[in-house]
Amino acid sequence: MALDPDIAARLKRDANGLFAAVAQERGTGQVLMVAWMDDEALARTLATRRGTYYSRSRGEYWVKGETSGHTQYVYSVRLDCDGDTVLLEVDQVGAACHTGDHTCFDADELLAPE
Repeated sequence: MALDPDIAARLKRDANGLFAAVAQERGTGQVLMVAWMDDEALARTLATRRGTYYSRSRGEYWVKGETSGHTQYVYSVRLDCDGDTVLLEVDQVGAACHTGDHTCFDADELLAPE
């Protein structure tokens, strides 16, 4: 699956060809998770509307929820101004975090509101 050349030209990738992908819940605006994508993962996500990422540790693609059942329907995808991060607005079914939490950002609050 090939990424549209116009989109590919706008992306800024790291030395491994990867860029950050932030998944945000559509209904609440809550940031659910951050993962990595490459051109292929983004192309798959755009074609299927299923959050598809690249695992740096396993060296393979993974579709959110494929094994856990905690799926992501991708409502929209936006590229940031620098071209090095995409924002996926998703409808999350079940937990987004591999720990079973709804979001990966539930664990450690480093600075609380005053």
